Amino acid sequence: MQWLWILLGAFGVLVVFPTLLLSSVIYIVLFVRTNQKKFGRSCSFPDDPEYVRMFKLGLEWGKQYEAYKKPVEIDSDGFHLVGEYFDFGGSSAVLIVAGRTECLLYSYYFAEPFRKAGRNVLVIDNRSHGLSDGRVSSLGCREWRDLLAWARLLHDELGNERVLFHGICIGASSALYALTSPDCPEYLEGLISDGMYHSFYKSFENHMKADRPKTPRFPVMQVVMLWIRLFSGADVVFDGPFKRIEQLRKPILFLYSREDTYSTPDQAEYLWTHCSAPKKLVWFDRGAHSRIRINDTEGYDAVIADYLANM
Repeated sequence: MQWLWILLGAFGVLVVFPTLLLSSVIYIVLFVRTNQKKFGRSCSFPDDPEYVRMFKLGLEWGKQYEAYKKPVEIDSDGFHLVGEYFDFGGSSAVLIVAGRTECLLYSYYFAEPFRKAGRNVLVIDNRSHGLSDGRVSSLGCREWRDLLAWARLLHDELGNERVLFHGICIGASSALYALTSPDCPEYLEGLISDGMYHSFYKSFENHMKADRPKTPRFPVMQVVMLWIRLFSGADVVFDGPFKRIEQLRKPILFLYSREDTYSTPDQAEYLWTHCSAPKKLVWFDRGAHSRIRINDTEGYDAVIADYLANM
């Protein structure tokens, strides 16, 4: 019996405690806003030249059309959220939904094809990002309620007849949750999805492989998923786009890069196959995750322009 307790103690010291510690650190670093600057209004990857270029081009766009901009705000789910509305005189609007770590300044970069098509543009600080309230990211599993509130603002108060989502990564997942909600209004017309993943679990696994190859994925990754479930209430293992896509009835345009190592081509094919809504899938040859447009701006914008013209 004494040897059993010794073995159990050794297992706890050598396996359980390090796993809990490492998974807790990963969870806090990636998903918890520990101070106001974290997930704030600065470039998320300042050492990445391609990312910096996207961010700077977005800022230039915002400066160019600053005269059309006005601040907007809502209260949703107990959070005070902020955004910026660009009124280009259109009768319809697009709500650009960025992914994790990104603020509304990042979303500027994706706005130009919608402005050219005559759409008004709303960019937002998701909860726990930018100047909006919140501390914990729910990876779209709670934020979709905010998107419905923003859509009501666009329709009821700002006079837009129709509202389209343009979601990047987790932003696309959040929008899909909103569109498949029983509360989804008729004026929400659909989604342009840039790099939607099958499930956050699969995407996170690919992140671990690419960004933390020396970190043991089992059981650390599974414990991180547990922390997400416990502290944000999000089930990112058994729920997600792979499940919600079958419930979608609104039109969707899937945009994917063959070079995406996070939302991989097999994930794209799964979502495409299991979607029975009006749909279109467009592949791009180049571009890492969320970076299709910077690698083929003309092609990316042309696909969106054609899609909007034929909705």
